[in-house]
Amino acid sequence: MIPARFAPVLFGFILSGLMSLMVSGIATYRAIGFSDVFMPSWMGAWGTSWLVAFPAVLIVAPITRRLVAALVKKPQG
Repeated sequence: MIPARFAPVLFGFILSGLMSLMVSGIATYRAIGFSDVFMPSWMGAWGTSWLVAFPAVLIVAPITRRLVAALVKKPQG
């Protein structure tokens, strides 16, 4: 098991991997359709996009958490 202190990084790694997989798949399909080169093109696009998405998630997640906290009501209590 991975120590709990790495949970935010692991979360960002998994989230960025899944999101970049889906988005690159849709973009690749829109660009070339289903063909013989779809899968290799998609995997290449996914690898590149994940390299960008992972550090972006690590940078943007704390900003997003603060923004959400500012936008939601605090519990009465």
